[in-house]
Amino acid sequence: MRINKNIIFKTVTVIMMVAVIVIAIDIMLNQKGLVEGYDFGVGAYYYVDVPDFEKIVDDKAYKTEVPVWMHAVLFVAWGWLMWRLWLFIDKK
Repeated sequence: MRINKNIIFKTVTVIMMVAVIVIAIDIMLNQKGLVEGYDFGVGAYYYVDVPDFEKIVDDKAYKTEVPVWMHAVLFVAWGWLMWRLWLFIDKK
């Protein structure tokens, strides 16, 4: 008996799509991800609009000894690496 890979991939894709939709509906219906006391919807990621945002964020949450320029270099290097990988994949 030979198993068709296309059927397996399509089945997994449909299961994943249904799971994502069910989870999204659950998040919306139960209002998960909201901050108590703020009238912002789920996904309000533009924090400049949140009044007194600096008071609800712990500025000591992330400390590092790595300088900022190293973060920038690693960010650019990762972007370049992903771009080269994309070109490699595109040629195949």
